[in-house]
Amino acid sequence: MSPHDSHTRHGSPFLHLSSESIQDGQTLPPAQRSGKMRAGGRDESPQLSWGGAPAGTMSYAVTTFDPDAPGSGGFWHWAMLDIPAGVTSLPAGAGAEGVRQLPSGAIQLKNDAGFHGYVGAAPPPGHGPHRYVFTVYALDVEHLGLDAGFSPAKLESKLSAHSLGRGMITAIFER
Repeated sequence: MSPHDSHTRHGSPFLHLSSESIQDGQTLPPAQRSGKMRAGGRDESPQLSWGGAPAGTMSYAVTTFDPDAPGSGGFWHWAMLDIPAGVTSLPAGAGAEGVRQLPSGAIQLKNDAGFHGYVGAAPPPGHGPHRYVFTVYALDVEHLGLDAGFSPAKLESKLSAHSLGRGMITAIFER
């Protein structure tokens, strides 16, 4: 059984998460690498699809986090929240800066590169492999009560308080 199949681990059901853009445990494709931060990419958020949400799911949130980034606290590449419960996929590029095609009511927070949207991978050259953890959370509230001015780090505590389940894909990149 894959870690992305619906089952219980650490008391939290897992969503089935899949992507046409990225594969768990594989190298992050060029489209999901950063162009803004000169890593030869396009800063395109990956296509994501999910299913198997627990009963009571009222919304979703999506995050991308690099726990291997230098400094304390890692690096937040993307955070989208208040995705309606009826939405079970995002097309590639949905996290583009300034995109106007977000699911109705969804909000993107400012990433650690300083803008609202997805910023691709750009680890420091020679720093070794970095993990990019793409997570979809099933939540027990329609709205987390955050606005676009909040940081993804503040989102983390709200997610743990309202998460009914989650699915993850971890891709790797180094330069």
